[in-house]
Amino acid sequence: MTTEVLTRLEAMATALDEAAVQRRALTHPLTDDDAVLDAATAYEIQRLVVAKRVERGARVVGAKLGLTSAAKQRQMAVSEPLYGWLTSDMVVDPSQPVDLDVFIHVRAEPEIAFLIGRELAAPATVASVLAATDAVFAAIELIDSRYEAFRFRHPDVIADNASSAGVVVGSVARRPEDVGDLRPLVVVLRRNGVVAGTAAGAATLGHPARAVAWLVDRLAERGEPLEPGSIVLSGGLTDAVPLEPGAVVTVEVEGLGTVEVRA
Repeated sequence: MTTEVLTRLEAMATALDEAAVQRRALTHPLTDDDAVLDAATAYEIQRLVVAKRVERGARVVGAKLGLTSAAKQRQMAVSEPLYGWLTSDMVVDPSQPVDLDVFIHVRAEPEIAFLIGRELAAPATVASVLAATDAVFAAIELIDSRYEAFRFRHPDVIADNASSAGVVVGSVARRPEDVGDLRPLVVVLRRNGVVAGTAAGAATLGHPARAVAWLVDRLAERGEPLEPGSIVLSGGLTDAVPLEPGAVVTVEVEGLGTVEVRA
């Protein structure tokens, strides 16, 4: 890349990082000013965004997938998911209320999380992912777009680290073979005790492990490994719900218990 291009990408990454730090959404997405911004370039911006968190002392602890459902892909007019990174400062203690002041307009969604126990090679498969997984968990992902009103196009959300903001991991850890088929597992999302969404594990690319396999293959194309010890959120299973003052959001995953976040 030319110096001019690198300077432009750094400026975009800085704008996104400052929006997160200052809790002030950008009034318009990057593609409003750069209509030719593509996914590959957006991932370069994402890399710079994550590096800024690491420079402030955070560690990369895993990854997350987005747009893993056919419905959401149609909505965004894309044909594949996207990914972002989870850092140590995003890990939420479920025993304490979430500090909403560190977010802009945070939302919560249910996930099935994977703890990767050993290195995965591309091309990855459902079988190879399950064999490399030490445990699966129920989880809640907190998403917080750095764009006003969650208005963005596909490259915008990639650059914004896939709206990554927080993760709450359940306390029940089970090996995949002890859980059985992850596809039919019933997932229930409740907000203040009221059911806000239901799904099955198959809502993520037909199988949660297939989403992880997709991630491994895309990372391999960029020369990046999925490090053993990584937590991977396989993709939102229902629409996200707002997390507002006083709200309690719970996610129950069949066989994996319940995880809760409260504000």
